[in-house]
Amino acid sequence: MPIRAFLWDVDDTLFDYTGADTAGLGRHLADDGLAERYGTPASALALWRAATERHWARFAAGETTYRAQRRDRVRDFLAAPGMTDTEADTWFDRYVVHYEAAWALFPDVVPVLDALAADYRHGVLSNSSMANQDVKLRRLGLRDRFEVLLCAAELGVSKPDPAAFLRACDALGLPPEAVAYVGDQPEIDARGARDAGLTAVWLDRYGAPGPTPEGVHRISGLAQLPALVAADTRFGARSGIR
Repeated sequence: MPIRAFLWDVDDTLFDYTGADTAGLGRHLADDGLAERYGTPASALALWRAATERHWARFAAGETTYRAQRRDRVRDFLAAPGMTDTEADTWFDRYVVHYEAAWALFPDVVPVLDALAADYRHGVLSNSSMANQDVKLRRLGLRDRFEVLLCAAELGVSKPDPAAFLRACDALGLPPEAVAYVGDQPEIDARGARDAGLTAVWLDRYGAPGPTPEGVHRISGLAQLPALVAADTRFGARSGIR
């Protein structure tokens, strides 16, 4: 069955989350006089990312709430288990100010969306929340390009669970075999999409080591996506093109 729609990941696929997170955290720590506490900006970011992944996994498993996982990320990162909810919220909110000031799209995003706009429908499936991603996509000028926006916090299920991908396909009114998913994570995005029956495209911007998962398309930039579309009959190309 030809591909009729693309579902997109947001962070580090369309939006330079790592760049914004790096800049935002660095400026926040400098403002708080904590820049030297973690040794280097890279060390601080590694600890912040580890805390983020650890507590988001708890939220994805239904063990905590969205706001509580944010508070626990702060307590974990600062090694301050006695921090009150209000203190943790205030610290996180001040980080967000710096993080949002650094928001930017990758330069290949708008050109590829323009190139695919006439022939394919588009939606977003993100392991975040509507409160985060709707505002982000609007500020970055992309929200109107997507028919649907689904996020784990509201769905109650996260990638790579096949149910998340299937719910997004249902929102588009299409079977999974008519949908391609583009994301930057080989397991969460690519394998998850593949296992749910979608065409999986792994956007590997930084040349990750290791093989491409079986049944997954691997590209190093979105500029390669139109050529992939043109060469694969599942995207509606002529059968003679390979």
